[in-house]
Amino acid sequence: MAKYLSALLTAAMLALLPCAVSAQNAPAAGIAVVLDITGGIGPATAEYVHNGLAEAEKHHAKVIVLRMDTPGGLSSSMRAIIHDILTSPIPVIGYVAPAGARAASAGTYIMYASHLAAMAPSTHLGAATPVQIGGGGLFGGGNEKTDNNKNATAPTTTEQAKVLNDAIAYIRSLAQLRGRNAQWAEQAVREAATLTASEAKDKHVVDLTADNIPDLLRKADGRTVKVDDHDVTLRTAGLKTITFEPNWRSRFLNVITNPNIAYLLLLAGIYGIMFEFFSPGGYFPGVLGGISLLIGLYALNLLPVNYAGVGLLLLGMVMMTAEAFVPSFGALGLGGITAFVIGSLFLFDTDVPGFQLSWGVIATAALVSVAFLAIALAAVIRAHRRTVAIGDSALVGREAQVLNWDGEEGDVQVLGERWRARANADIGAKLAPGQRVRVIARRDLLLLIEPEPTGSSKP
Repeated sequence: MAKYLSALLTAAMLALLPCAVSAQNAPAAGIAVVLDITGGIGPATAEYVHNGLAEAEKHHAKVIVLRMDTPGGLSSSMRAIIHDILTSPIPVIGYVAPAGARAASAGTYIMYASHLAAMAPSTHLGAATPVQIGGGGLFGGGNEKTDNNKNATAPTTTEQAKVLNDAIAYIRSLAQLRGRNAQWAEQAVREAATLTASEAKDKHVVDLTADNIPDLLRKADGRTVKVDDHDVTLRTAGLKTITFEPNWRSRFLNVITNPNIAYLLLLAGIYGIMFEFFSPGGYFPGVLGGISLLIGLYALNLLPVNYAGVGLLLLGMVMMTAEAFVPSFGALGLGGITAFVIGSLFLFDTDVPGFQLSWGVIATAALVSVAFLAIALAAVIRAHRRTVAIGDSALVGREAQVLNWDGEEGDVQVLGERWRARANADIGAKLAPGQRVRVIARRDLLLLIEPEPTGSSKP
């Protein structure tokens, strides 16, 4: 009996073996959250990534994929993203895709910070030299002084050397944390070096290359990464992918932190308030200007702004406005336009791609300011030519009509108003209701009149 029971159990185990193997090779249960980083990396990008990581954790995602195609961005936003990656309880895969994409400058730092780094064919990364060394620690290009013999950035001041060395130490620390090529990381910062996908894999800058997201998840499966000081084996083959889209706030932030939009909001706000002062009671220009000004100032607070540029911009507007009230034969107006244009050029202290102020926008704004100045000056000239409408000057010489008269005094109508009037005895004896007369003087509330000369009148 025992013999038959043993044979039965053996047969059952052999029958269940394929099921066990199938279960072991079955796709992993769970999801992979995909976040797209495209264009310049700024405050909106940092907020989008932060929200995406929180959303992935809420849905118990197995892995997060940062799909990147970026020319670089702001240092503060890059560091915020890296901080979120380093503290994420979910493994993050940095993935440069699709074909033709790049992870330049700030993108290279994010790739080094990711738990796993991958690139699609025909992509590249590198050129991580901070631009405008000593002017804010930004990342995105390379306009520093370069020693042609060494092909390396040559800082000319102590401050520039501090910024460069800080950037090198930062990326080397990320390379050492993830066990990647720290020597090339320093070259990417010091010499703006770049690598293609295959070169990056050969130099151990990235961990693998993959054609697309499914291929990436398949190749990443079974790899071990360090998350929160403990090793985690990725089970990513067959994961369902969900792309997290930015919410309305991130989209709005992305729009207003565009330097051109922030600049136009600032101008719209200032001009709206100015129009409200010129024409009180309109309300709409003032309300719209106030809202635009506050939004523009909020955007400027998030961007690398040169306050000298802001000062020149405001000075230019004040001078152009003063020209309308204190005519200086164009001196204030021309000075204001000059200060306005120079301030616009200095407003954003960065050469980072995606965070530059367009020359076309500056030229358009300058032309609008010139047109505004011309309209204001034309209004002033018309006001000077217009007949005075108040005081003695408005009454003396005006034509009036007699309403009633008795002896030397009576009532006349001038400029639609009823006034008490007086004339000398000879003239007063000849006046009658309806007759046209002329005001020659005013004594308090009494007008002195004389007959209107025949064939002449003053409107």
